[in-house]
Amino acid sequence: MFASILAVHLVIAGPTMETPQSVQRIQREFRAAWIATVDNIDWPTRRDLTVASQKAELLALLDSAQKLKLNAVILQVRPSCDALYDSKLEPWSEYLTGAQGEAPEPFYDPLEFAIKEAHARGIELHAWFNPYRAKHPAQEGPLAKNHIANTHPDAVATYGTYLWLDPGHPAAAQRSLDVFLDVVRRYDLDGIHIDDYFYPYPVRDASGREVPFPDDKSYAKYRSGGGEMGRDDWRRWSVDTFIQKVFVEKNKLKPWVKFGISPFGIYRPGRPQGIQAGIDQYAQLYADCLKWYREGWCDYLTPQLYWPIEQAPQSYTKLLAWWSEQNVKNIHLWPGNFTSRLLESNNNWKDDEIERQIRATRGQKGATGNVHFSMKALSRNARGLADRLAKGLYSELALPPASPWIDQVPPAAPNVTRQGNALKVRPGSGRSEDLKWWVLYARKAGVLQAAKVIPFSESAEFDLRALASAGWDIGAVAVSAVDRAGNESPVARS
Repeated sequence: MFASILAVHLVIAGPTMETPQSVQRIQREFRAAWIATVDNIDWPTRRDLTVASQKAELLALLDSAQKLKLNAVILQVRPSCDALYDSKLEPWSEYLTGAQGEAPEPFYDPLEFAIKEAHARGIELHAWFNPYRAKHPAQEGPLAKNHIANTHPDAVATYGTYLWLDPGHPAAAQRSLDVFLDVVRRYDLDGIHIDDYFYPYPVRDASGREVPFPDDKSYAKYRSGGGEMGRDDWRRWSVDTFIQKVFVEKNKLKPWVKFGISPFGIYRPGRPQGIQAGIDQYAQLYADCLKWYREGWCDYLTPQLYWPIEQAPQSYTKLLAWWSEQNVKNIHLWPGNFTSRLLESNNNWKDDEIERQIRATRGQKGATGNVHFSMKALSRNARGLADRLAKGLYSELALPPASPWIDQVPPAAPNVTRQGNALKVRPGSGRSEDLKWWVLYARKAGVLQAAKVIPFSESAEFDLRALASAGWDIGAVAVSAVDRAGNESPVARS
């Protein structure tokens, strides 16, 4: 990867260097929220919004994220084999324009827009895909002619009120892989992300019996080709193979784009002992997420730990400790939190439950962040949570933790010059194309602290008066460079 490329660039020249004792380095913690587009949960709020209104809503969400000092949003761009971006492979989403296959007018690319605006606010953008869902019952209009259910009907199954890609059908798996890699290739993403929908959650008939997933033809083709696995193992193997291919192929294109998986929070009932669940994802969703985790087939795992700490059969802290113990590859463990429960008044969730879960995550070795479902709960300040986070747990800036398996060599310190309130920053020695952020430090309470995270540019200029207006002492400032793997350079003072 690019560790070998950067290894020779360790000599720091030019600016005065801050000693570690005089600079409080920026915190490391993944602070993220999902922005769900399916059924217009978070964005856009309606299917008939003008482009101007869509953009305004998205900017408001990103502004809320910035105010809270979140450093990532996970935007759903493929709810059901459709696209909230300009795609030649799949149709425009109904949730965006009201009619599947219809482009926004006037034209714009929502993903490109979201990436640009997120980065301008110092926020990562992860594109969230549903790998197998082909039609959600919330969709009201007809499927577009180029939807996979029309172009490859043999790869799509009807299951309950959904259409579902058959994970064991080669054309279905290849389509999802092609979609993922197309987006990785064309967009300046920080991550790609999938959630807990693999084989579908079981549907039951009127008598309560579980309805089998209709993949007889795919399985028969596998067996006729010499396959010997039983159906359950074959289903898991089909999903395993897809997960591994996504990880391997995205690494060939852009290894710094993180691949995240957010499975159901309980691996299996009884794992760990005493944990109960109404679903066994290994046996019923055919998702062996523990295998993917232990094999290191993703850069981060976000198990959906959607239960309160005191709910003993599904205790947040007990599950978090178990997932941490399984992290043999030391990848990122960033649990998901059901923050939207605070939007409801008729449940047993305490107002401070999410804050307590964040503290528990910080206290758990190997866990380094949280992902909130969903952004709506934070932007609406459910039960005052956003206000409390902004004043407390999220009161200081943070960068996502570095990914040392991608690269662990820090970039060179930048070259910094100052004239009055104008600060000019240039890359130091080394490969500037690997840089992602500038971190601007200023004094508060007598200590240089992170004041702003700014997207990298080859020639950056900052007006320090805005920091002064926000209460920062700009008598002494410093800047560091952060690369795509999250490594931070020594700071350069001016």
